[in-house]
Amino acid sequence: MSRKAARFPSPDLVRAVLKGHSGLGIAFAAILYLVCLTGTVAVFLNEFQRWENPDLPRMESFSGDATQAAYRAAMAQAQAPVEHVFVRMPQEDRPWPMLRIDTEDGQRTTWAADAEGRLLPVRQGWTEFLARLHINLHLPQSWGIFIVGLTGVALLSSLISGLLAHPRIFRDAFHLRLGGARRLQEADLHNRIGVWALPFHVTVSLTGALLGLSAIIIGALGLAVFQGDTAKVYALFTPPHPVEDVRPAAPIDLGPAFAEIASRAPDGRISHLAIEHPEEQGAAVMFEVEGGSSRLVNADTYAFDRAGTLYYEQKAADNNVGQQILGSLGLLHFGWFGGGPIKIAYALLGLGLTYLAAGGVNIWLARRRDKGRTAPRWERVWAATVWGQPLALCGAAFAALFTPSITIPIWVWGAISVATLGMAAILAVTTICRSMRLATGMSLVALAAAHFMLFGTGDGIALTVDGGLVLTGLFMLATLAGSISLTERKALLG
Repeated sequence: MSRKAARFPSPDLVRAVLKGHSGLGIAFAAILYLVCLTGTVAVFLNEFQRWENPDLPRMESFSGDATQAAYRAAMAQAQAPVEHVFVRMPQEDRPWPMLRIDTEDGQRTTWAADAEGRLLPVRQGWTEFLARLHINLHLPQSWGIFIVGLTGVALLSSLISGLLAHPRIFRDAFHLRLGGARRLQEADLHNRIGVWALPFHVTVSLTGALLGLSAIIIGALGLAVFQGDTAKVYALFTPPHPVEDVRPAAPIDLGPAFAEIASRAPDGRISHLAIEHPEEQGAAVMFEVEGGSSRLVNADTYAFDRAGTLYYEQKAADNNVGQQILGSLGLLHFGWFGGGPIKIAYALLGLGLTYLAAGGVNIWLARRRDKGRTAPRWERVWAATVWGQPLALCGAAFAALFTPSITIPIWVWGAISVATLGMAAILAVTTICRSMRLATGMSLVALAAAHFMLFGTGDGIALTVDGGLVLTGLFMLATLAGSISLTERKALLG
């Protein structure tokens, strides 16, 4: 046997493995970029829900009688035994109640309601699409949430490794090498954004990892402390279930529970309630009542059985550390506390984090280019990913204007994503970037115009969202026009 034949691994195998390794890295970086991008937009999820439903009635409160009427009307429409009913009361950035029924066959139906408790159809094709894309990538929920949780771990690890790899990063926090090599400029900006917004980056990545991997964390705690009984772990942080009694019964009456809440927390504000197995003798209803505390998690919990008897009470001031952490994870992750200024700050910081997710791969590709190991195929794929996703999200929002279903936006987003990746096979990187920026800028303006023509001026927040879309689109077009030559402009426009 010759030396060449005995050589293992062969050069061809090494090249194939390296290509596969690069492909896996790009794929995971693309998921991280998508999660960061959708998370930035999801900060304004409630505002987008108002954008989708500018004609819904707005109110500051929802009475117990109206809640009972809406709940009974929803129960009457259920086509299968009802497992849970969730009611979210009006809030400042979504000023109408929402009611959702989960049936035992896995179906979920959601309505809004007016002040008298009459059910109203609600459009949420875009907001539901966006939320699910960020939380579980439209994959089966357990797998999708796990993958998104891993991106949080990867992001946190990248932040820590970046700090350790650049010992002068804090000393050079305001040092930018402008006017030189583009790779050095991008590297400096990448490092500066990483340092300037480090508390935000750590908060978002850590809370994202905990939210995504919570099932694994709880499973590990159950295995380590309670011989695998995860129910005992959940019992440390969540209200207990009532005594199980599956005998059929009429839907639970909410009146006694509302009356008890009014006497126990007269100055409190019910934020939401959950009804468990409403058509069984063991039915129960749990209320979360917000008080005047300045705590991030300031809701007291009350749970009542079918007879309206209180069987569980937990004051926010008495929450243990685990309950405080669990209750604050979502608020800290999405910036859903502190009102509009916090949301705007989260959106701007989220854009910076999205830039970091994209810029890390750009720097890696640039270094390969500087060392004479160019990867033109991956450069084109990455350009199509970075600039294709904003266009795909815009297409999904456009589709949601014409259908209340989430299915059509998913298909539109998927089709545009595949089409933009297909462009990587035939177009140069510069053409990909500029053509997609042009398409996205024009689509954002067209999206706002279409929404205005369909829904008019019924809601100030919806108009604000339209204005934001127009400004974002015009900004993209303006920056594109400033960086493109006349010859290239003619080529793009045909």
